[in-house]
Amino acid sequence: MARDLKLTRNIGIAAHIDAGKTTTTERILFYTGVSHKIGEVHDGASTMDWMEQEAERGITITSAATTCDWTFPKENGEPTAEAQDYHFNIIDTPGHVDFTVEVNRSLRVLDGLVFLFSAVDGVEPQSETNWRLADNYKVPRIGFVNKMDRQGSDFLGVCQQVKDMLKSNAVPIVLNIGDEDDFKGIVDLVKNRAIVWHDDNFGSTFDVVPIPDSMKDEVRKYRALLIEEVAGYDENLLEKFMEDEDSITEDEVHTALRAAVMDMAIIPMVCGSSFKNKGVQFLLDAVCRYLPSPMDKEGVIGVNPDTDKEERRKPSVNEPFAALAFKIATDPFVGRLAFFRAYSGRLDAGSYVLNNRSGKKERISRIYQMHANKQNAIDYIEAGDIGAAVGFKSIKTGDTLSDEKHPIVLESMDFPDPVIGIAVEPKTKADVDKLGMGLAKLAEEDPTFTVRTDEASGQTIISGMGELHLDIIVDRLKREFKVEVNQGQPQVEYKEAITQSADHREVYKKQSGGRGKFADIVFTIEPADEGVVGLQFESVIKGGNVPKEFIPSIEKGFKMAMQNGPLAGFEVDAMKVTLRDGSYHDVDSDQLSFELAAKLGFKNSARAAKAVIMEPIMKLEVITPEENMGDIVGDLNRRRGQMSSMGDRAGAKTVKATVPLSEMFGYVTTLRTLSSGRATSTMEFSHYAETPSNVSEEVIKAAKGLES
Repeated sequence: MARDLKLTRNIGIAAHIDAGKTTTTERILFYTGVSHKIGEVHDGASTMDWMEQEAERGITITSAATTCDWTFPKENGEPTAEAQDYHFNIIDTPGHVDFTVEVNRSLRVLDGLVFLFSAVDGVEPQSETNWRLADNYKVPRIGFVNKMDRQGSDFLGVCQQVKDMLKSNAVPIVLNIGDEDDFKGIVDLVKNRAIVWHDDNFGSTFDVVPIPDSMKDEVRKYRALLIEEVAGYDENLLEKFMEDEDSITEDEVHTALRAAVMDMAIIPMVCGSSFKNKGVQFLLDAVCRYLPSPMDKEGVIGVNPDTDKEERRKPSVNEPFAALAFKIATDPFVGRLAFFRAYSGRLDAGSYVLNNRSGKKERISRIYQMHANKQNAIDYIEAGDIGAAVGFKSIKTGDTLSDEKHPIVLESMDFPDPVIGIAVEPKTKADVDKLGMGLAKLAEEDPTFTVRTDEASGQTIISGMGELHLDIIVDRLKREFKVEVNQGQPQVEYKEAITQSADHREVYKKQSGGRGKFADIVFTIEPADEGVVGLQFESVIKGGNVPKEFIPSIEKGFKMAMQNGPLAGFEVDAMKVTLRDGSYHDVDSDQLSFELAAKLGFKNSARAAKAVIMEPIMKLEVITPEENMGDIVGDLNRRRGQMSSMGDRAGAKTVKATVPLSEMFGYVTTLRTLSSGRATSTMEFSHYAETPSNVSEEVIKAAKGLES
């Protein structure tokens, strides 16, 4: 296990759905010797898509982690004299928008990213979402343009799209030799040589061939552009470049390019066809060359919970242990499995760690190195590595694990709220407990999946990021927990919000023989400050009009009231309450009285504070043949859609719009009908917005109808 951290790469593979992430990972496992046969997604036999639902649907649902070793540099498949063994931890992430959370939490713990694009489709909607997430976590990346063997492939066109649409400095470091059916190799612009892969041994070896005459001008042009970009980043090279471009050595280009990639100043673009076994080894070499090791970061910054001061943990075995749990999975054989990234120190199996969220010690009974859904037990894990552990009594995604004597809290992860819900009930009364257990385990694994009981109807409502997300959950209940469920119609997860400031006095009095109840509070209720989520509570009471011990109860009352909005019982996301005055009774006042006064005060003041219903608005992109465009735009207008832009892509038209989720159920079927099956759409959550008054009335009426 003890390895040189400089030779470790923690990388992810991300892209839009169907760009070939899982196929690429399968090739990596084959070339690195982890698997001896290549698993194909379309046969349902890939190693990384290990869930039954993934094999059936041919999509990735859960991010799978694996480890492998790659010897670099090699020459024609054979290690050279200075070759070293690099250790990769790879996370293959889903492309479907409903599972963006998997990409989000994986990026939080990765050092580098291989970003795949389809050579035919280029930058697609989910590419943009994932790219933004990677920018957010400042993850350096390499672009890999896959599917070069497909009709309509265009490597340089995709590089240009990455530059324009993703606002990033994409620089090709290779050029393709041939395309579509003729794609057979690449010109390496750094080494200035052409390589052509052999078809007979899964592309494991290649020939170095002269650069084709027809490409010499193009190679000269793009090599000059590459050198220019690199020289523009590195001042030392800039002087050399001005004097004599050819005097810059290959090693100098690699060194400057690596620094630029880590600074996110350049995105090197390479190409290949994973399915046809071309270009994946070159990609692995590029990962070794340009993407950072854990040592390249100065360390991870966290907060000491005892002192509230920032501390830095360096990627060293000699530092105290610190790790972040980024994924919880339930394994039928080993139980609850927590995936974590170790940032510093060392953890031995059988030892104790501190969970900084719960403040409790946890014994780690076993530590595993993961390979998809198989585990290899290891004795210890060190800084810079990714592993999984069992033995936790209580753990959630985003928890920081640390040395007991050196507590630290690392920045956690933010996840979007669910936007769609369905009511579920077990088909047989005997399954009630099994359903509860199954849902609890699934909610523990997935932070964007929530379960609640509707107070009015007593129904169990499960909520998630989209119809496919909930589909998979119901399917997993059936297969993994053996619970058959009946499900209701999908419902939109509305919210409520306060839009104005209102002053209110609430007096709560109850006399029922003996000791009574009394509380009196005067407060201002208003929208929360920008960026604040939850209750923003402040007390400005002077003197002892309301004793100090009752103030936390008032705050608790408002907090609890927010779970049930005043209009239709939907959750209120954020609001500000300023407690200004009040009074109490020596005998009749207690904590419960003030808590109830706050709850009633919230309900009674909400009308004056102009409470409104908020609905989820989705970002929609439709790709359609030109002749169907008018019908599709007309249909979106009927659905209260607002067009944001129209453009061209790969011989078709694109329409971008924002549309309320409540209008989008069954949209895919309508779209197929309008375009004779030729248009495609992708949809993701954008934001919450106030509903028009006629829609609000219907939503409130429906909610009241449920209650009665």
